Amino acid sequence: MPDKQVTVLARIRALAGHEGEVKAALLALIPPTRRERGCLLYDLHQSSEDPTRFMFYETWESRPALDAHLKMPHLDAFGAQTKDHLAEPVEITCWEKIA
Repeated sequence: MPDKQVTVLARIRALAGHEGEVKAALLALIPPTRRERGCLLYDLHQSSEDPTRFMFYETWESRPALDAHLKMPHLDAFGAQTKDHLAEPVEITCWEKIA
């Protein structure tokens, strides 16, 4: 049985006044991630009500593809680049489409 697609919501909250730095770092993740094997969708959103809140809506071909993504060096670089600019840890939740 083939692996099921995985949808991911990754929520990021910048410290007030650091939205620009965080947004730039998030935008930099898009090109390399979209080139990764198994990446079907990788869209960044910013809250229209709170500019400190960002969300990636992602779809991965399988859990192994997502696991490989989470080990990519550009994610480590993002963590190092934004460690002093985030209000809280990045929240990642995985979802399975059921209908």
